[in-house]
Amino acid sequence: MMLGEVNGEFVHPRVEEAAKTPFQSQVKAHRVVNGDSHIVNENRYSYPVYEDVIRRSIDQPEEFWSEIAQYVEWSKPWKKVLDDSNSPHTKWYVGGEINACHNAVDRHVAAGRGDKVALIHDSPQTSTVRSVTYSELLDKVSLLAGVLADLGVRRGDRVVIYMPLIPETVMAILATARLGAIHSVVFGGFAARELATRIDHAEPKVIISASCGLEPNKLIKYTGILSEAMDLVTVEKPKSIIYQRRNVWESPLSREDIDWDLALKNSKPHPCVPVEANETLYVLYTSGTTDKPKGIQRPIGGHIASLVWTMKAIYGTDENSVWWAASDMGWVVGHSYICYGPLLAGITSVMYEGKPDRTPDASQYFRIIEEHRVNALFTVPTAFRVLRRVDPDASLGKKYSTKSLKTIFIAGEHCDLETKTWAENVFKVPIFNHWWQTETGHAITAPCLGLGHNRDLPPYTAGMPFAGYNVKVLREDGSLAVPNELGRIVIKLPLPPGTMSNLYLAPERFRQTYFSKYPGFYDTMDAGYIDEFGFVYVTARDDDVINVAGHRLSTFALEDVVLGHPDVVDAAVVGVPESTKGEIPLCLYVLRGDDVKNEEKVNLELIARVRKLIGPIAAFKLAASVEALPKTRSGKTCRKSIADLARSMRIQIPSTIEDPTAYTGIIMALQKLGYAKNAPDPEL
Repeated sequence: MMLGEVNGEFVHPRVEEAAKTPFQSQVKAHRVVNGDSHIVNENRYSYPVYEDVIRRSIDQPEEFWSEIAQYVEWSKPWKKVLDDSNSPHTKWYVGGEINACHNAVDRHVAAGRGDKVALIHDSPQTSTVRSVTYSELLDKVSLLAGVLADLGVRRGDRVVIYMPLIPETVMAILATARLGAIHSVVFGGFAARELATRIDHAEPKVIISASCGLEPNKLIKYTGILSEAMDLVTVEKPKSIIYQRRNVWESPLSREDIDWDLALKNSKPHPCVPVEANETLYVLYTSGTTDKPKGIQRPIGGHIASLVWTMKAIYGTDENSVWWAASDMGWVVGHSYICYGPLLAGITSVMYEGKPDRTPDASQYFRIIEEHRVNALFTVPTAFRVLRRVDPDASLGKKYSTKSLKTIFIAGEHCDLETKTWAENVFKVPIFNHWWQTETGHAITAPCLGLGHNRDLPPYTAGMPFAGYNVKVLREDGSLAVPNELGRIVIKLPLPPGTMSNLYLAPERFRQTYFSKYPGFYDTMDAGYIDEFGFVYVTARDDDVINVAGHRLSTFALEDVVLGHPDVVDAAVVGVPESTKGEIPLCLYVLRGDDVKNEEKVNLELIARVRKLIGPIAAFKLAASVEALPKTRSGKTCRKSIADLARSMRIQIPSTIEDPTAYTGIIMALQKLGYAKNAPDPEL
């Protein structure tokens, strides 16, 4: 990770550790040329298949993406592959008509694969495992589509889905898509205010919910939250369909509520409704706590065509694969890789309703892999940090076999080398980092296993750009950065098929947010660099780059060094104000549970590590131990809220925070370091 120069030399954040890896020959020396840092490297990476694919996807987009579109079935051919006349509102497969549900379900049943298992739902919290075949999925989805149609849902109407991680959530998504309507999935467990905000913005005709969801040692009554949200909405109240989880908790229904089971019993199957390729498949809100929700609008045609291809091109799966994306349906990963991606590819998708460690213990990831013969896993680095903290020797997992597993992909948050190495050792497979965003719907950069990328990749990289992504790194003034120079990562327009086409009901905000700062480019708002071989390194959100006396430092790079300490299992680094240097790093970390050194000694060792591996430019001197860091349910550390508290700013704790009580320890640690002296209590 490019950090800056010290005494005229480029400083790699982990020279010591890098020299111990299989990539030793690829991190030989550094030099500075005309003030810019470069890695001197005798080896070259060559991936002929990948290189040909990427070149054609950018240089010959119409021909290339026409080929990719053949992976799905169209009810009407397109008139034009690419229409970029109203950039950045690019259109793909103009005039073509398609249906996402048909491609995810109907075509597999028609091809004689109806008995194949589509979904495996594993819930240790209810002690149940359930398999749903493609034929069963077709039956339930077509009946639910009939229910929605009887309630007046038509092509282009919105349906809000507020449900836990159960097969019925996928059925609700596909039934909505079957009618050509637009689904908007709200993370199950969001508070009533957030849910009401989304209902007001989307104005759905119907909301589909469940009686309850489950968290460790906690029952979340969705119908109570939904009822409270209905009292808050200002638009016409949508009709409600409720799925009763009778083996968990059955909710009393109001007179207006529609019982899922009874409605399906009295319904008739509804056929798929074709829609134009650039019509909206779904709206996914990235935040709901402000007055202006940001709803990512996903076009149907390009999205499903690119998604099905990623299952092979990026993840290397085939028709016999068992795939597990350890996420929730309320996040983009759930949309793309629990529901659409694997089902479009006709493979088996695992839905795990549980945690890595507390439902009931840290053996569950290993059990899932063995029992369901999982071949590929997609998860967040935090899951492995949790497992490493509570069971560092993986003693609980050793009783299970992971021999079916071939690969693990991680995304969503930076993964330090210690955690990655630990996980590779205990799961005995390579772990690949890749980078993407809610806005893109699939990876921007990745090691593309199906396109010839081998397993000898440099550490830290998020891979190379995926098809259609012309990735660049720009300086603050908009000029092009040289290899290995830290800057803002942008993507030259047009964006490839499947990326967002707009913000729902906010086209001007769409253009202003993503395309105004660097005209002609999509602004990812992430910082990083590209090396001389084309590998992309994402070092931080641009907001997480700390400017210490003119030196731009990545918080992720600093966290890597901290996590290299044998007693530290989790860490967060944020920038805080300092009178002389403007800003300096502050680190909060979580210690291993047993036989750790005292905090004062660990602090001194961390300061020494940072000074040795990054240098004195980091001005690293503020560190404190906490019992836990604030994490969302998707595993991301809420660094911005920590930085805001350090500045004595009022923060509002999102409903996605798994344990809000973590903020009590955060405030105490910040105050011990001389910050957050006047911090108000966080608002729940």
